Amino acid sequence: MKTSVLTLVRDRCAHLVNLMHGLNAQSSPPDELVIAWMQPEIEDDLPVTDFAVRHVRVAGAHLPLARARNLAAERAAHEGLIFLDVDCIPAPELVQRYRAALVERAGLFMGEVRYLPADAVRVDAAGRPDFERLDRLGELHPARPRLATDAPLAEGDPGQLWGLSFALHHADHTRAGGFDEAYEGYGGEETDYAWRLAMAGIDFYWLAGARAWHQHHALYRPPYPHFEAIVTNARRFHARWGRWCMDYWLAMFRDAGLIDWSPTAGDIVVRHRPSVEETRAARLDGEVRYG
Repeated sequence: MKTSVLTLVRDRCAHLVNLMHGLNAQSSPPDELVIAWMQPEIEDDLPVTDFAVRHVRVAGAHLPLARARNLAAERAAHEGLIFLDVDCIPAPELVQRYRAALVERAGLFMGEVRYLPADAVRVDAAGRPDFERLDRLGELHPARPRLATDAPLAEGDPGQLWGLSFALHHADHTRAGGFDEAYEGYGGEETDYAWRLAMAGIDFYWLAGARAWHQHHALYRPPYPHFEAIVTNARRFHARWGRWCMDYWLAMFRDAGLIDWSPTAGDIVVRHRPSVEETRAARLDGEVRYG
């Protein structure tokens, strides 16, 4: 099966370069890389690759993640779709493992992601990442399973989908209707997509061996820069599915006194928005790997 790797970029060109170095080092390279640019300019100082690279411009000022993912999938030329966050560096076996899983059965496959501290990435003169260093420094997120077998592990909760690294058949993406482009800004569109896939009868699996390392960047806990989008998108998700997503962040906003909300509430009541001082104080230092 031929495969297309899809990634989205806004102000992450250095991370994109490392992702492309990782794809160049694959034991079985992808057949193409589709880059959806959520910024006016397309960077031209990118690594040379032996596979095709397609560029897609995505309009929208408010981080149009759902639209960018749909456009990347529409431009993809192949049946195997591998969504890989621009902040991720793929292990050399990632494409091969995803491709083999998609050949074996239909479904959505989620690879393992390990989080890196700041200044962890090293590349040699040829641009090949130091994978042994990444493996040594990468840390598994505590909310994700430690995969002990190469066999796909069934996941019964669609809400476990994170958009950092996953793969599925193009036909299944289309059958589920893709991402809902009414979601704008950070949060919610991935979980909505997961439930759309589940309603279309698509099964979910964890997949060992399809490892990627998440490159460090600034984080906020709570994610106050995305407050408006999280509240708006959580309301949209609840209106459709009768349940809440992003409960973790909503609980943080509630505990900070910004909103009135509970898991059984019918709506979110905004008491006040985070101030500049609150947002600045929520920024985490370089030692923290995930929010």
